Order: sequence, then C-alpha cells, then structure tokens
Amino acid sequence: MSFDRLIQKIREKNNPTVAGLDPKLDYIPEYIKEEAYKKYGKTLEGAAEALFQFNKGLINALCDIVPAVKPQAAYYEMYGWQGVRTLAKTIEYAKKKGLYVITDAKRNDIGATIQAYSAAHIGKTDIEGESVEAFGADALTVNGYLGTDGIRPLLDICKADDKGIFVLVKTSNPSSGELQDRKLDDGLTVCHTVGDMCENWGKDTVGRTGYSAVGAVVGATYPEQLGELRKALPHTFFLVPGYGAQGGGAKDVAPAFDENGIGAIVNSSRGIMCAWKKEDCDPTEYAQAARREAIRMRDEIVTCID
Repeated sequence: MSFDRLIQKIREKNNPTVAGLDPKLDYIPEYIKEEAYKKYGKTLEGAAEALFQFNKGLINALCDIVPAVKPQAAYYEMYGWQGVRTLAKTIEYAKKKGLYVITDAKRNDIGATIQAYSAAHIGKTDIEGESVEAFGADALTVNGYLGTDGIRPLLDICKADDKGIFVLVKTSNPSSGELQDRKLDDGLTVCHTVGDMCENWGKDTVGRTGYSAVGAVVGATYPEQLGELRKALPHTFFLVPGYGAQGGGAKDVAPAFDENGIGAIVNSSRGIMCAWKKEDCDPTEYAQAARREAIRMRDEIVTCID
C-alpha cells in the first residue's frame, strides 16, 4: 500500500518529516525572480517560472534528507494555468528525485466530480481509451465532511493505483474546535467520529506496516487530542501540520507516533522555505539554509520519539 512506501522512505532516512512546498513570491530570493522576469516579465508566466526554480533548488537540497514533499495547490493555482503547470512540473521533478509527493488540495465532492478530482490528482485520466497521469501525486489531502459518497471513489483509486489519502480530522487552525470539538449524541466529538470513519474506510487497504491507505490530518497544535486520536485509530497514518511557524514543537508532535516510532509524518513549510530569511544568510544560500533547517527539525523530532 501507498503508506507502506512512505514509511519505508521514512525508515531509510530516519526522518518522519515532510517539506511543504507552499511558495510565495515574498519567500523567493530576488535573483531568482529577476531571472524569471527577464525571460517572461512580471506576468503569471514569470511568477510561475520563479516558483519552479525556487522549488527545484529546495528539492535538490532536501531530497536526501526528507522522505516527502507536500505542495499546496492553492499557492500554484493563484498564478493561473501557468502556476498549475508549475505544480505538475514540481511533482514530476520531486518524484524523479525519489521523493514521495503529497498534494495538499483538500478536495471533496460527490459523484462524477469527486471521480474527476481523484483521477486528476492521484489516478489516471482516460483519453479515448488511453490512461494518462495528469498530476501523479502519491497521496492527496481531502475533506471528508460529505461522508462516504465523497470518499469511495478515492478508495477505488487508492486500491487500483497504490495511492493514499489524508482526510481532515482535527486541523491545526485556532477555530477548528468550533465544529470539530463539538460532541455528538453518542458523546464522541466530531473529529473523533471522522477519525473512526477513516478507520472504517481504510479497513480493506491495510498494508504490511499495519496502516491503511486512508490517513488523517491531525494538527500538532492540539497535542492532547493528537495522542487520544493516535490511540483510537491504530490503522490510520497521520499527516501532522502545525509544527514550527504555527506554534507546534517536537514534544507536541510526539503523541502522533505509535510504540514503534512510526504512524505519522510532520510537516513544515515556512520554517524550511524561509530558513534563509531567519538565518539572514546570503540569498544564494537559500537551499542550503532549508537543508540545515530540515536536518535540525529531523533531529529534534527523532530525539523526542526515540
């Protein structure tokens, strides 16, 4: 199963972290932007080119350190079709470098629409009898709040194409509790109920590591709930946002891991992409600064879960 492959990469690199590729023009050194604008002007094409060159530098510097990258689709879509092309190129480049790719798009719908989302991001698109990967990510974040109708088509692709999904369960944002912490008639919170649904959705896809193809997004900013959900969802692999810039630390993410030190992957986006700004180093050293931050993050988290 897909998360077996991810866990194998985590073990090989002794690193349960993922680098978020959520680029903004403000994060990109001027020399990269100037070169892109020289070719294409201050246009969507120029911005998209700057994003891609920035991403390539990060991927080159990180590919032997981190097991995975997580591009957030919105940061590419804001630059139109040119940005979406950069998303596709980034995914392709990362996979060539041996990285597992999680597209963070939080897609959800029902019927033919969720089938189309599924095919686009983790499946194959049929073109007159020919099957072609559109984006080709290994996993996709999804919103499960339409229930099973919005998940079943994704499960079919997970089984057929060895892919994974991460369902929003307990997100890291401050207002998440307005809905996710509400208790239902059976006494369980909404987020716990969605977590139980993840266990059920994934029951037929459990791999050799004990985790299914249906993962859960559970934030580091709520460590107590993170630990409770880890115990309650033994077959559900966690994607953990909220580390670093959002306030979560290594001790906060530790409850996401099982007794064998697996079961989760922790995301950092701004912390890695903008490490060169924090270090106030030469902008041409941005990728090396990202590498240093990725190593620091790895070492901090591994120390807490060993």
